[in-house]
Amino acid sequence: MNRTLVLQGPQLESSQLAALPPALQQLSWQTLANGGFKALDVPAAAQELQSALNAWCEQYRVDAAWVKPGLQLSHYRVLAMDMDSTLINIECIDEIADAVGRKAEVAAITEAAMRGEITDFAESLRRRVALLEGVPQSALTAVYEERLGLNPGAERLLAAARQAGLTTLLVSGGFTFFTDRLHERLQLDHSKSNTLEIVNGHLTGRVLGEILDAEGKARELKRLCASLGVDSRQHAIAIGDGANDLKMLGESALSVAYHAKPAVVKATDQAIRYGGLDTVLGWFDDITH
Repeated sequence: MNRTLVLQGPQLESSQLAALPPALQQLSWQTLANGGFKALDVPAAAQELQSALNAWCEQYRVDAAWVKPGLQLSHYRVLAMDMDSTLINIECIDEIADAVGRKAEVAAITEAAMRGEITDFAESLRRRVALLEGVPQSALTAVYEERLGLNPGAERLLAAARQAGLTTLLVSGGFTFFTDRLHERLQLDHSKSNTLEIVNGHLTGRVLGEILDAEGKARELKRLCASLGVDSRQHAIAIGDGANDLKMLGESALSVAYHAKPAVVKATDQAIRYGGLDTVLGWFDDITH
């Protein structure tokens, strides 16, 4: 089946298309609003040049996506996103740990969990949070105000999703202290995460209630879609970066790995390695801005 090929990258220029394999150079390339390029109705023979295309993408830091012809953002009903290292540019728990000189220890557990080397996310979270006992709540405020930033393209993606009628969901194995603030700041429709216990202005080293893990993320996506009367595997887009996102990604119609661990890239429909979150928008024919 013929497909659409979309090329996008932070420094992509039209002159770089001349370095593509000849069969891809000869395609009719349209310029996208963000400076990317799209070729429609690409024949199967050209699609077989994937290894050469991969090498070109690595050389020029380009994200290539093969998509179905006529793909429409408005076909979808839900956009679900992970928070840490997906919507935002940090792992919040690692930055909180920095306040007590335990960042390296906590970050090592975080990294192992995101790679899938620690399969019990709930236990890994409890281990990390226990190391935060005694951290003042003011340290969380400092992380939010001084270290937390949105990843490139986040606001443009969310604005386009709202305009197309999608319901937005922020679902995180992180903490409500941050998701609640992002929920309000970005005018998200729904958010779900874990709650740190705070007593007398300090973290106790415990998480309140049931921990939202990989199964919980998938459950929240399915629950929201059911409330809208749609099937997540037909009408949801999900974006994540770590092993804890895999079950949620597997319950979506379009799964996207964002600057993700190798296991996530392998398991998803599309991968963004170099561009911002708004790279997603280049895949849809009904997005022109």
